[in-house]
Amino acid sequence: MKNIFDLKETNAIIDRINKLKPDTQPLWGKMSVDQMLAHCNVTYEMAFEDKHPKPNKFTKFLLKLFVKNTVVGDKPYKKNSRTAPQFLVTDAKNFVEEKARLSDYLIKTQSLGEGYFDGMESHSFGKLTKEEWNNMFYKHLDHHLSQFGV
Repeated sequence: MKNIFDLKETNAIIDRINKLKPDTQPLWGKMSVDQMLAHCNVTYEMAFEDKHPKPNKFTKFLLKLFVKNTVVGDKPYKKNSRTAPQFLVTDAKNFVEEKARLSDYLIKTQSLGEGYFDGMESHSFGKLTKEEWNNMFYKHLDHHLSQFGV
């Protein structure tokens, strides 16, 4: 897995994001490009903002038990995998704003570095290692950028 905390990899992801256009069509799935960008921003909103309700203890236990390894492991996501309800984006979004927000989150993540994230509590899974944070961030972005052919 590539390291999202490495400036070279962050810049490579931002370059891929910058290749997207408002009319870029997905190779699979139902989201439009603006919805996909907003969807990808949710991961960073959960890491940096208090915008989304946290799961209760029982739900968090279930997420850790059944979902965590899929999200933070290094095995790529399958095409058309199920999306968690809090990540569903069904309304139109502002492409330019969502694209800028995602790039800003990536720059913030890279500048804070892996040390900042190592052992940090995740919104849904409890404390994660820097490798788990990297896998979660990089794998999700790579999956969706590939979905849109960039």
